[in-house]
Amino acid sequence: MPNIPIGAKAEQKLLVTSESATTFMGAEGPRVLSTPHMIGRMELTSRDAVLPFLEAGFDTVGTHVDVYHLAAAPIGAVVTFTAEVVAVDGRRIQFRVEAWDEKEKIGEGTHERAIINVAKFATRLAEKKP
Repeated sequence: MPNIPIGAKAEQKLLVTSESATTFMGAEGPRVLSTPHMIGRMELTSRDAVLPFLEAGFDTVGTHVDVYHLAAAPIGAVVTFTAEVVAVDGRRIQFRVEAWDEKEKIGEGTHERAIINVAKFATRLAEKKP
């Protein structure tokens, strides 16, 4: 197993655009960063925090997400995502994740990822195809 240090961090920024905004209130309604896009960016930021510590041929996949979407970030806002490793147990890595726009915290929670061998993962996935 790789040596992933507690406290390893990553940060990403995202400009909220119509592609990452909600649409359920219509094109003329309030458009804000959607919860699925927020969670997806939290996952990617978490992955980036540990990727430098993994050997070639290994990566991580998300296994658990527990987040709160606290506030809306409108189209045009820049959202900063942070992820920090808080625990490592074998292949399982726990993260604290946050999202902030220019005014306030818009999301927070925890995320878990598992280290995988990409080739083995692809083989297992191929076996599941009908």
